[in-house]
Amino acid sequence: MHIQIIAVGKLKEAYLVQGIAEYVKRLGPYAKVQMVEVPDEKAPETMSAAEEALVKQREGERILAHIKSDAYVVALAIDGKPLSSEELARQVQELATYGRSHVAFVIGGSLGLAPAVLARAELKLSFGRMTLPHQLMRLVLVEQVYRAFKIMRGEPYHK
Repeated sequence: MHIQIIAVGKLKEAYLVQGIAEYVKRLGPYAKVQMVEVPDEKAPETMSAAEEALVKQREGERILAHIKSDAYVVALAIDGKPLSSEELARQVQELATYGRSHVAFVIGGSLGLAPAVLARAELKLSFGRMTLPHQLMRLVLVEQVYRAFKIMRGEPYHK
């Protein structure tokens, strides 16, 4: 299976980079993982709604440019569907069973995802109603993908 994680912005925090690298390494026996960083749009602290929409649109165009036509797209969205780790594992297993071997997870920037990206998504996934920094979300996501593969294989993993 090919897992692609597309995220807005450059990850600078060493502890996050190290944590993500560790889980990508652990995922090696189960899936090919590709991390894609698209540049975030430079924006002032305060913006009008129109300016925010333009920022999301530009970031969205960058994201969509990296999504292959056959990819099953999972957009991380606060208003998406909440899944347990076991439910995520079943979802990934089902995709693999039915020949959807390329899964692209998408994490937006600080303003969220563009409507065009959300429209391309086949699943909108929520990790809860709390707001998390999009940089931290990458680590949480890759850990949950790893956990999903461990669950799918019936292998032990700490609770």
